[in-house]
Amino acid sequence: MSILDIRVLGDPVLRKPTKPVATITDELRKLIADMFETMYAAEGIGLAAPQVGRTERITVVDVEGKKYALINPQILETSGSIDKAEEGCLSIPDIYGDVERPSEVTVRALDENGNEYELTANELLGRCIQHEVDHLDGRLFIDYLSPLKRKAVLSKWEKSKEEYPGYIRKVRTEERGEHHHENETEM
Repeated sequence: MSILDIRVLGDPVLRKPTKPVATITDELRKLIADMFETMYAAEGIGLAAPQVGRTERITVVDVEGKKYALINPQILETSGSIDKAEEGCLSIPDIYGDVERPSEVTVRALDENGNEYELTANELLGRCIQHEVDHLDGRLFIDYLSPLKRKAVLSKWEKSKEEYPGYIRKVRTEERGEHHHENETEM
């Protein structure tokens, strides 16, 4: 397994909708294993293929030990109240914002062995799945912020983006815990 480079805000791949996977191959299973490894090294709870420069409709999540690979995920329905919570993103390091999302989501996807499953998730897992499926559609959490908040976030990002030449964030395993805010979660 290997740790992949994470693409950061400004890389066009983050804004392109992904393509559904036609066949699940060993190469794709290796990509999924590498995505989990990268996500853990970066201390995230979710990672979508565009975040590692890929165009397949694949995402991985692990929230409190609930671990899923989602291939070709489709949101079937959202329900419950609209909750607001702080989100961050491995592709926009150290930037956080409050995002409103439905509290519950039902998704249909394939696992890495090609088995179809449905999952209904709420709380953090539900939020994480919605955040990751957004990535697969070229949407980022900052798109949900008010114009004023988004402007503030983007001007903060302007100052830090030169740390990522070529819009690439190198994740090293020794990076763990280095600049992690209390109870903030990056997806």
